[in-house]
Amino acid sequence: MTQEQIAVKISGSVFNTTSKEMILSQQLENNKFQDFATVKLDKEGKFELATKLPQSDYYVLRINEGVIHLILRQNSDIKVYGDGKQLGKFTNFVNSDESAALHTFTYASQEWIRLRNDAIQKMQTNPELSEQINQEMQISLRDFQGVFQTFYSENQNSPALIAALNVIDPNNDFDTFEGIVNAVNKNFGQSKRVKELVAAYKQLRAKKDADNVFAAGKPAPDFEELMLDRKTKMKLSDLKGKVVLLDFWASWCGPCRKENPNVVATYNKYKDKGFTVMSVSLDDNLDRWKQAIEQDGLIWPNHVSDLKKWQSAVGQIYQVRGIPFTMLIDQEGNIVQTNLRGPALEEAVARLLQ
Repeated sequence: MTQEQIAVKISGSVFNTTSKEMILSQQLENNKFQDFATVKLDKEGKFELATKLPQSDYYVLRINEGVIHLILRQNSDIKVYGDGKQLGKFTNFVNSDESAALHTFTYASQEWIRLRNDAIQKMQTNPELSEQINQEMQISLRDFQGVFQTFYSENQNSPALIAALNVIDPNNDFDTFEGIVNAVNKNFGQSKRVKELVAAYKQLRAKKDADNVFAAGKPAPDFEELMLDRKTKMKLSDLKGKVVLLDFWASWCGPCRKENPNVVATYNKYKDKGFTVMSVSLDDNLDRWKQAIEQDGLIWPNHVSDLKKWQSAVGQIYQVRGIPFTMLIDQEGNIVQTNLRGPALEEAVARLLQ
């Protein structure tokens, strides 16, 4: 179903500018723009634009000196007056409180980022002043947090909320990031910019979920798979009570074969103290799998595989994207650490068996 376009009017003036025209655009990812209309400025900087746009959304008027941030909806009739030399600081709007709030917040965000970057540079240049500079920055941060919270709470139903993402680090404040994306997607899901945001959010959400599933202290997901004799099945949980190295490898994997002597040495040293290995092969050839086990001296009995290579069911459970991939599991079946190699593996096993 095609969404009905919106009709908008924008007029006003921009003085102190060398520009002869402005472009009405939407900013996309990676600082790219989708342009919709161009409007000429007369010799006094006055302009008037009437056009149609895909949907109510967050747009910008681009001019040589910078951008003017706008929220445009059906039948918007906005007047804009700006100083080309200081667009961020001196731009006024008539008939659009949303645009005014957006523009003010964007300027405040840019100022906060500038202050923060300046402070970091000063602390690097004058480390003896770090404490004083840090105290000053904490005051500035509290002030900006107040501005942010006001903008965030008052624009839940506006595409202006997208601007808040400029000062959010999703890795450190995922809940706020998620809240913003969900809010703009609910009301403006047809927007190209919002679709980009939702795609980025889904990728980050998947990564975060995976990280949480395999975080230290979490239970290692149980599974059941066929063993080397192709008749018997075993579960990871069959080894509960032992320290287990879950080792994803394959006969065709050079780095895996290179690491195998370290795994064998650790197994031989601690096998009588409560340590074992469960090897999950990503092979697709039974004979080559058996041959590699014999050649590398992988003498523990816990070898499983469905011989489906990268389509391995267990590999998919553990989201294996590359091998060797190992996970050390404690006596209770909980994850301790992933991808331990060489001496680091032996040290970790020794600590768990103390």
